[in-house]
This record gives sequence, structure tokens and C-alpha cells, in this order.
Amino acid sequence: MQIGEVAARTELSLRSLRHWEEVGLLRPSGRTEGGFRLYTEADVERILVIRRMKPLGFTLDQMSAAMRDIEALRDRNRPAEHDQARARLAAILAEAADRRVKLEAQLGMADEFLRELNRELT
Repeated sequence: MQIGEVAARTELSLRSLRHWEEVGLLRPSGRTEGGFRLYTEADVERILVIRRMKPLGFTLDQMSAAMRDIEALRDRNRPAEHDQARARLAAILAEAADRRVKLEAQLGMADEFLRELNRELT
């Protein structure tokens, strides 16, 4: 599929997808003769992992490292890398859980603010 369809399916902008390619986070599986990017279902799955990490505030480098580790675990031809990849992903999982707790607290504060404003306006 081309970039427009991928953008629609992943709810990301064309700009984000192009930027992620420029910085090496994402690479389309192919190109048409005219140079248009082509993506596979596996590419879309990788994009969705990245999109899920983004709101948690992970850097491009952290997202890239996580993607390499996920790909290493999925590649049965690289079993020597599995233990280290698992350890790094476990650390990312713990960090993601901590970040989620902080986001949840921020949402609680936002909800309190909305309730306060509603009280003031009624």
C-alpha cells in the first residue's frame, strides 16, 4: 500500500511517516518505479508500535532501539540476540508502565480542572 493509505490506517500524518523514514526509524518495504513508498502489513504493524510509544514520550532513539529488539525476537535466525533483546524490552516495558502511571495522574488533574471550570460556569 502507498503512504496515503498507511497514514489513514494508522491515523498519522504523511509528514510523520516521512520524518520517521528520514531519521531511520521506519523504512518502507519498497518503492514503485516512480519512487512512491510501498508498505506491507508488517510495516503497518511496526508503525503502530511506534505510534503507541510516542504518547509515552519515548525518544526516536528509544523507539528505534525497541523496534530493533522486537525484530530480533521475531527473527528465529537470530537466537543469540534473544536474551539481550528480551532484557532491553523488559526495561522498556517497566519504563512504559511508569510513564503510563504519570500520564494517568496528569489526566486526573485535567479532569479536576474541567470539573472546576464546569462548577464556575454553572
